[in-house]
Amino acid sequence: MSYSLKLEAKIDAATSRWKNVEKKKMFGGICYLIKGNMSFGIWKDSLIVRMEKKAAEKFLALRNVEPFAVTGKPMAGWILVTEAGWKGRSDLEKWVTIGKEFALSLPEKKPKMRTTKTLREYNL
Repeated sequence: MSYSLKLEAKIDAATSRWKNVEKKKMFGGICYLIKGNMSFGIWKDSLIVRMEKKAAEKFLALRNVEPFAVTGKPMAGWILVTEAGWKGRSDLEKWVTIGKEFALSLPEKKPKMRTTKTLREYNL
């Protein structure tokens, strides 16, 4: 199953003025990285948000919030927000801002150096 293009459009609109935002396909969906750190994303029709572990535990008590457990085991510091929890503009902005703030609290990740050689480097 692919991810929600409707949610992607809403996130893109909410984050259009943010700096250092990059999208990358992950988890069978799409993740948004800020300064190289995963912050939030889309899995199926749900919003996934990365945050401090204690904050994630607190938010799990809310309606429309579940553990993010794509592999069957919950990922610490990640929550899954169902459509009813992100449908309103202010709700979506709240969640993506939480993910953004968490990503900005981490050291910036530099792109990894390429480890494979090109054909030219093999002198072919």
